[in-house]
Amino acid sequence: MPVPVLTEREALRVAALLGEQLAKSASTRDAERILPLEEMDELAASGLLAVTVPHEHGGAGLSVAVLTEVVRLLAQGDPNIAQVPHSHFVYVNALRHQGTREQQALLFGEVLEGRRFGNAQSEVGTKHVRDFRTTLTPHPEGPDADGTARWLLDGEKGYSTGALLADWIPVLTHRDVDGPMHVAWVEATDPGVTVVDDWDGMGQRTTASGTVRLESVEVLDTLVTPWHLTFDGPQTYGAFAQVLHAAIDAGIARAALGEAAEFVTTRSRPYPDAGVERHADDPLVVRAFGEMELAVRGAEALLADAARAVDAADADLTADTAAAASLAVAAARASTTAVSVEVGSRLFEVAGTRSALASLNLDRHWRNARTHTLHDPASWKLQHLGRYALEGTLPPNHGQL
Repeated sequence: MPVPVLTEREALRVAALLGEQLAKSASTRDAERILPLEEMDELAASGLLAVTVPHEHGGAGLSVAVLTEVVRLLAQGDPNIAQVPHSHFVYVNALRHQGTREQQALLFGEVLEGRRFGNAQSEVGTKHVRDFRTTLTPHPEGPDADGTARWLLDGEKGYSTGALLADWIPVLTHRDVDGPMHVAWVEATDPGVTVVDDWDGMGQRTTASGTVRLESVEVLDTLVTPWHLTFDGPQTYGAFAQVLHAAIDAGIARAALGEAAEFVTTRSRPYPDAGVERHADDPLVVRAFGEMELAVRGAEALLADAARAVDAADADLTADTAAAASLAVAAARASTTAVSVEVGSRLFEVAGTRSALASLNLDRHWRNARTHTLHDPASWKLQHLGRYALEGTLPPNHGQL
């Protein structure tokens, strides 16, 4: 069923309302590890997953700045649900840059019908995060009846966020053994595709980030797109993916601060030495909240600046504008990493002993932040920022920046 094509204002309004709704049941989903099946259907039906489909394909074509705020608002409600479609948006973006007109027409059309993209990218047990073993090999029986080349796809992927809840699973793979990297587009129901719900992270527990097994999955050449060409010149592919990760962390931080404030103003007792009637009037508590508010606002400002930098680079793509976008996103990612982990932990310091009760589940904010921020080391963001500040060295050209 076609989804609504949202304007900028509508997208932000829908995201805010949906985020508020998700927040009411986020703790229960986390505590009981309830996968957000109905919630993801609602998210798809809202039209939010289609906001970056280009105008020429019937979509809204909204900016990275708007999408980033949409993701932040969803993450403020439930960062699990905000993370599930992260790869959906990344691969819509990949199609914009590397898909053929026919591939774009087919797959953007699927998105406008409410269908979702998952993710089968990372692998477990390889040398590093950019080392892959999954491979497309020529089909032994040759082309299909129409003369279209066929491939067989084999491999195993871990951390496949959203794949369990997806209609299409983009698979990052070699084309031929040790050949260049491509994306093979397979449907979740294709023979040989198995999605295993084995994610057991301490945080982001309901992202369905399990395993995808691929055993002789037949893929037509018309559903294979080049990935390696993305990095042959200046690109914002990495910055786009990273700014959405930063938006998730910023949403976690704001939610943690908000829930801490609600707890302190309504449910906690003052420390006797403060000499106040309400815990919220303790000057040490007020100062702590002021410091956390300052840190969260700073991270949110860096996030918005980074998203605008990606839009600016997309409008005039050069080595310098792409580097500026990557550095702005690196700053946002380092900041949101630090503040989400800090606020998720410090809320207990200001809220007092009772806040540690398991029944309140306030620790989910820290667990979510600590788990999600492990995607890419913040220390490497600081390295690239430091090298630029010292000698003007531009950051490397890859998908983590």
